[in-house]
Amino acid sequence: MRVLLVKTSSLGDVIHTLPALTDAARAIPGIRFDWVVEEGFAEIPAWHPAVAQVIPVAIRRWRKHPLQTLRNGEWARFKRRLRENRYDLVIDAQGLLKSAWLTRYARGPVVGLDRDSAREPLASRLYTHGYPVAWDQHAVERVRQLFAQALDYPLPAGTGDYGLQRAPLAAGAEAPYLLFLHGTTWPSKHWPEAYWRRLAERMSARGWALRLPWGNDTEKARAERIVAGLEQAAVLPRLNLAGIAKVIAGARACVAVDTGLGHLAAAFDVPTVSLYGPTLPSRVGAYGRGQVHLCAQGPYAGQGDRQRPCFDELLPEQVATELDALLQASEPVPCI
Repeated sequence: MRVLLVKTSSLGDVIHTLPALTDAARAIPGIRFDWVVEEGFAEIPAWHPAVAQVIPVAIRRWRKHPLQTLRNGEWARFKRRLRENRYDLVIDAQGLLKSAWLTRYARGPVVGLDRDSAREPLASRLYTHGYPVAWDQHAVERVRQLFAQALDYPLPAGTGDYGLQRAPLAAGAEAPYLLFLHGTTWPSKHWPEAYWRRLAERMSARGWALRLPWGNDTEKARAERIVAGLEQAAVLPRLNLAGIAKVIAGARACVAVDTGLGHLAAAFDVPTVSLYGPTLPSRVGAYGRGQVHLCAQGPYAGQGDRQRPCFDELLPEQVATELDALLQASEPVPCI
């Protein structure tokens, strides 16, 4: 059976889709997926053994330069690639008008979420069939339920399995280290820099090596201030997605704010303490084993406010206590 999956973005949404592929591969031997995904995340689907072909799309870039996209033939080439194969089923797992529109160029029956379940109800009008999936649950479980209905197999019980192999990526890693995933998008999602520094000092004093990635100049400068003068603490060089995945897979544990890289740590079963301020983890938090969620209690916590800070009462000492417990409960991944 060959299925085309459309789930283009974001990083967290793409990662949240992986357990549904694992469910389907176990229920339907021989099933293979082609996956339409934003070009910036194209490496991730290829890590799953049930994915045969990754088809990059560049909606974010094309929107900025629509005439250039038409003239240079990128859009035409993308449509031709979608039409190369006849699919037994096309699944839009995004539930947006932009993702539903892409399915119009694929050959095969198109399914997705029904109008009461999709993020943009109008998208359901472009499907051959829409399936109901309740909103009040984690995004991973919603996608798993959509796949189970669309592909007609019983939904497996228990926590979903991302289907990724951590050990090969972690192979050859340096001495044990902790990874601080401090970068995120909204200003209100940032844990205070002074708190990161206090946590870094505490864990460094206990002999832990610390590693901090960054994605732009602002994040790099913050990382340098957090670890300044600390032994065995280092700011990583600029890394692409594959590079940061290798660093995450090799970490003994992570501390993360609400960021896509925190979801990647969960996908690799890396023990992680995740910090939530304006967002709540019940529906889109890091999902999996060894995941601890700490939620801010400030006046704007859980309000979805992009600007107002709410982390004052989520202190480094509390984070360190949870991190210590994770480290004691987890065993290092063998690197063969």
